[in-house]
Amino acid sequence: MKVQKISSNVSPFAGISFVNNSFNETGISQLIDNELGARVKTVGFSYSDIIKNQFNIFYSGGDCAEDIQTHLGKHLKSIPGNHVPSADTILRGIKELSTQNTSFTSNQGKTYDFNINAKLNLLNIKSLLLTRQLKKDTWYDFDYDNQIIATEKYDTKHTYKHTKGYFPGVATIGNKIVYIENRDGNANVKLEQASTLSRAYNLLKENGIKINRSRMDAGSYSKDIINEVASNSKLFYIRANKCAELFRQIIEIEKWETVEINYKIYEVASISFTQFFEEENYRLVIMREKSDDNQIDMFTGDTYIYRSILTNDWQSTEKEVIEYYNQRGSSEKLFDVMNNDFGWKHLPCSFMNENTAYLIIMAMAKNFYNYFVEKVAKYFEGILPTTRLKRFIFRFISVAGKWIYTGRQWVLKLFTDKPYEALVV
Repeated sequence: MKVQKISSNVSPFAGISFVNNSFNETGISQLIDNELGARVKTVGFSYSDIIKNQFNIFYSGGDCAEDIQTHLGKHLKSIPGNHVPSADTILRGIKELSTQNTSFTSNQGKTYDFNINAKLNLLNIKSLLLTRQLKKDTWYDFDYDNQIIATEKYDTKHTYKHTKGYFPGVATIGNKIVYIENRDGNANVKLEQASTLSRAYNLLKENGIKINRSRMDAGSYSKDIINEVASNSKLFYIRANKCAELFRQIIEIEKWETVEINYKIYEVASISFTQFFEEENYRLVIMREKSDDNQIDMFTGDTYIYRSILTNDWQSTEKEVIEYYNQRGSSEKLFDVMNNDFGWKHLPCSFMNENTAYLIIMAMAKNFYNYFVEKVAKYFEGILPTTRLKRFIFRFISVAGKWIYTGRQWVLKLFTDKPYEALVV
């Protein structure tokens, strides 16, 4: 085998140039600098430089800021007009965008820290509107969940999963993250959740985004949270917690209907539910199935496993309510994507407020990725709008290319027959 070396500046990640071009053409660079303002005059890199290159690190296969020093900086600098900061500058810029924590006290007198970064959450929403992934005066379905992020940092607390970490609340619309609010890892999921949801709903409302249906797990099952959700949604679907009063009503049900859901047979029924909503016409949709071990339930005295969903939807059948609620599993998969593709499981900073800024910036990276990969999927075989980042890097970003200056303009020379030219306006 003979080897011939070519010393010219050929990049193995030339596909990132198209991401950068789209980033600038959409106007997101300008939006970032308009919303976040200028940095100190003596600093040479803008916030748009920092955020764009943070995106580029992950879009090119890196997983930490240091990769821009050791692996990617040379190739990113070869892009005409791309200002590439150092890893220290990127991390310093992220820390500059953090906000002070807010403390809340529980009914038991314990104090917990939350981090509310209104400016970055607003920037995220405006970037979604700019790329038309969200549209004003349009109705959307809203999901909310809290996610344990296990990490050993200076201010992390022990979580219910017996690890140290944070416990952020994350609101999503489809595959798009629309709001993030961080909290101590040992904070109860219901603590101040109504206030968190109020801030999320208000942010969307102020930007013309309307909520049709809201969907949440049992961590949102309390009177103040349900009232907040109901007042900001046409319809809501919340998993109900097990309790003696709930089962007292269930055992009085005489008529059950048999349905098939995901190839399994269940019995379903509905009842009016007024446990702590005496003035509301809420509906409890119950499903049950035979337990595998035939163990008798201490509340009902039978061998069924019961699950229930509280809703104000009286038009849908029990099966439709259950199937819609079960679709929230797709929003939970988003946490896997954020952890493994967009750096959430390796937080770079020492404190919660700084790491919150990082979480929101990487949510913006995921949202912009959704926008860009949908464009690419129209022209590239083997790439779908749902393609994960690793596959996208192999099939799109990893292409040999070289920028050359000819005819008084920059031209990207690619060593491939794939239809990259279709992405150039």
